[in-house]
Amino acid sequence: MTATTKRDIPLATISATNTEWWREAIIYQVYPRSFLDTNGDGVGDLPGITAKLNYIASLGVDIVWISPFFTSPMKDFGYDVADYCDVDPLFGTLADFDQLVQRAHALGLKIMIDQVLSHTAENHPWFTESRKNRTNPKADWYVWADPQADGTPPNNWLSIFGGSAWQWDTRRLQYYLHNFLTSQPDMNFHQPAVQQAHLDNMRFWLERGVDGFRMDACIFHFHDQQLRSNPPAAKQNTISVAASNPYGMQAHIYDNTQPENLAFFQKVRTLLNEYGAISIGEIGSDDALGVMAAYTADNDKLQMAYSFNLLTTEKSARYIRSQVAEFEARVVGGGASWSVGNHDVARVMTRWGGAQATPAFAKVVLAMQLALKGTPCLYQGDELALTEADVPFESLRDPVGITFWPEAKGRDGCRTPMPWNKLEAHAGFTTGTPWLPVPAEHLAVAASEQESDPASALNFTRNIIRWRKQLPQLTGGEITFFDAPEPVLALSRTLPDSPQILAVFNLGGDEVEFTLPVAANFDALTGHGLPGDVAGSLVSLPAYGAWFGIART
Repeated sequence: MTATTKRDIPLATISATNTEWWREAIIYQVYPRSFLDTNGDGVGDLPGITAKLNYIASLGVDIVWISPFFTSPMKDFGYDVADYCDVDPLFGTLADFDQLVQRAHALGLKIMIDQVLSHTAENHPWFTESRKNRTNPKADWYVWADPQADGTPPNNWLSIFGGSAWQWDTRRLQYYLHNFLTSQPDMNFHQPAVQQAHLDNMRFWLERGVDGFRMDACIFHFHDQQLRSNPPAAKQNTISVAASNPYGMQAHIYDNTQPENLAFFQKVRTLLNEYGAISIGEIGSDDALGVMAAYTADNDKLQMAYSFNLLTTEKSARYIRSQVAEFEARVVGGGASWSVGNHDVARVMTRWGGAQATPAFAKVVLAMQLALKGTPCLYQGDELALTEADVPFESLRDPVGITFWPEAKGRDGCRTPMPWNKLEAHAGFTTGTPWLPVPAEHLAVAASEQESDPASALNFTRNIIRWRKQLPQLTGGEITFFDAPEPVLALSRTLPDSPQILAVFNLGGDEVEFTLPVAANFDALTGHGLPGDVAGSLVSLPAYGAWFGIART
């Protein structure tokens, strides 16, 4: 084997006529509260996103996923919706949203918004009516149940946010189900009118030009109508929830992931197909990979799904390989979106890299993520290699962190404001008092500091995304993994009528060597920006290095 020649690669772009364009795309998540505040109230807003769309487009991403901005009491910061078809004044107006969509489309970006359908805010008019009595027109729009003979809840279901999933209501003298906060009552998807109401809500946004939806907590749409108690878990689930949360001690057989969800997603897909729109589901179930495969199977439900399986503290090459390989073995037609960071977990720089993580670590993790088969999803600030913020208890806003402190500090540490300019107050995020403090350590890696540095994490992100788009094998090829010692992850991507690509990553902090496992001649691919060398079949990688090769034809 020889692999000493370096090869340039021609430019390629996503085809506008490709109905599965999403397979080649990259998603960038914006958490509006923390992106950019334009009116000085300390909270990010829709005009702030519009103002930074040029920045987002410069990264080379294709889809902007915007977390909830709907009318809400904000007890769960927008994931408790009081009006599905309006913008909360905190974030702006419908006119602001329309301007955002128009500008995004002019830049070639697609807009994907959250849909939080499984539950509403307690002040949603639907719930206000439902809780009045047991006979009103929306009496069965939520999950209500009588107490047991001793007054206790109908079963043992738990809330992810702590305690029982049942809350007593003195108006109806019944319990209502809440899988999250008590102020987030669960809707009864067994009632067809509830499904139709949500389909109508989605059509409202599709008519405004939205290109897709991220389906929040979508395993919770349906519940077991017999209200059977969950059995104990054979092994505690610490992937979807923290080890300190008793929710992981149950096998969630009856309170979520019910078979009726498949038919609902078929209705959603029929609607989406009218507009050429896409969907991605958040899967936090016990068998997340299997549910991802089921919800995306047969090209008639969700196009994509993601889980928390790469949002854990486990970071070994073996583990990453096992998650991707298992999904590929189980999926039929659908796609995965592999994310290593979002608004629900500690930032990957700290979660995987530790307290001393450097930008070099962030670079190799991003390169690895972009080489996996699936649609990568980046979280705002990943491109700056932001670390997890240590938010003191007195500054916490997240109800999860407040409940489970100090063993689990919640999600505020990954939600602190974006640092735009080192020299401006609050790093240029706001002229007011930010809703969460801007960490002092983020000032040094503000976007303004990285723009002019060609070796920065920001410019590396731009470069490697542009580089990836030139290689159809990486955006659409099949994936095969090779046995390799820790911390090496080795894989190939193959596409019919295209030369095979090999990729080898050193996910550790020490230099490693790895013998290429295939009997073919490969040229080294250049331009990705990571250090690594090869002599014959022996790849030498410094700490957090990588090597890409392409088969000679």
